[in-house]
Amino acid sequence: MALDTFLFDLDGTLVDSVADLATAINLLRAELNLKPIVQETVRRYVGDGARMLVQRALPADLYRDAHLERFLFLYRAHLLDQTRPYPGILDFLDSCEPARMAVVTNKPYLLTMELLSGLNLTSYFGAIIGGDSCRTKKPDPLPVQTALRQLKAHPRRAVMIGDHHTDLHAGQAAGLATCFCTWGMGNDGGVPSTFRAYSPFDLVRIFPEVAS
Repeated sequence: MALDTFLFDLDGTLVDSVADLATAINLLRAELNLKPIVQETVRRYVGDGARMLVQRALPADLYRDAHLERFLFLYRAHLLDQTRPYPGILDFLDSCEPARMAVVTNKPYLLTMELLSGLNLTSYFGAIIGGDSCRTKKPDPLPVQTALRQLKAHPRRAVMIGDHHTDLHAGQAAGLATCFCTWGMGNDGGVPSTFRAYSPFDLVRIFPEVAS
């Protein structure tokens, strides 16, 4: 079966958001009298949702749920300071039908919608699934399956595209092909993928039927 449905992770796949995530993390750390951490460290902490990001960015004995809420408040204030789509992403999105594309992210749904709207990306997607849209997050397959249902798409015709092993696990468990994006913030964790893209510009080459 030809692939005609594309599910995307958000941070590290569609958009480069590490600078704004690092800003919010370091504002939170400053409020707790902690020294700032560099962007590359924050980059390694991304991929498993906001709670895990904050837990990783704070000493284990310091984390409280109130710190997560404060981080989300600070991040929302800086959501679009520097975050932009990766070069080449719009080329691929422009070649696809919105009814055949979805965002499946572990970022909270409200922040996801504000980010996509602020970057004029919302209209590209027929389904948008946030980290709190389902009872589980990636790597559980439920968010991927939910997106497929909303698109009325068959898993054998779909591919999960992301920069983290959580994307690969979720896609595989839902019966999809997977594409690992090496340009992002995450890592594949040794999980094999059907395709491997080294640049957003590779997506049109890997899926040429979309642009034909």
